[in-house]
This record gives sequence, structure tokens and C-alpha cells, in this order.
Amino acid sequence: MEPGDSVILTHLRRGALEHVILAMLDGEALYGLDIARRLGADDVLLSGEGTLYPLLARLRKQGLVETTWAESTAGPPRRYYSLTDDGHTALAAFRRTWTTFRDAVDAALEGGHP
Repeated sequence: MEPGDSVILTHLRRGALEHVILAMLDGEALYGLDIARRLGADDVLLSGEGTLYPLLARLRKQGLVETTWAESTAGPPRRYYSLTDDGHTALAAFRRTWTTFRDAVDAALEGGHP
């Protein structure tokens, strides 16, 4: 990664990360640590767990995700996150909007016009 890339990634994450999490939860409930591991696998989507849990709490407060507790054989009970109906609606809207936005950015970066 080049100097300055981390600032760009921070700005991009800020706008997209909550929707990436919603997409990860589409179809399956996930444990918070599983979400962190998947997002942090390449150090692009998540640079540390410190921002994940406040974001999950915000998504829950907004009614986009709900949580359930499940016993674990490897320690204390785990909190699992899943999409609500409002979460599915928000994800569908993001998917529609993202494609148009991504295509416009790609066109501009390739020297065309959005």
C-alpha cells in the first residue's frame, strides 16, 4: 500500500462498510468475531475490530439488524447478527445505487465521462 492509500480507504470504508455488513448477513446470521475476521481478511474492508462493534450497535439501533444469543462450546454465549426486514430493504436499495455509482466512478477513472 502506498502512502496516502489508508486515508482513501478510510473514506471509502466510511460510506460502504455498513452495507457490506448487511450483504454479509444476507442469508445467514453471523457471530461478531466471524464478521470481523471476514472483513479483516485482506486489511482492505476493516483495519481493526475497534470500529466494527460500534457499527453493529448502530445498525441494531437503526433496526437494520437484530441479535440473538447462542451458547458456545468454546466459551461464553455468542451474539449473532441477522438482517431484519428493514435491513433487507436497505441492502436492496444499496445494491441498486451501488451499481450506478460504481459504473460512474469506473468510467471517470478510465478517462470517460460518468
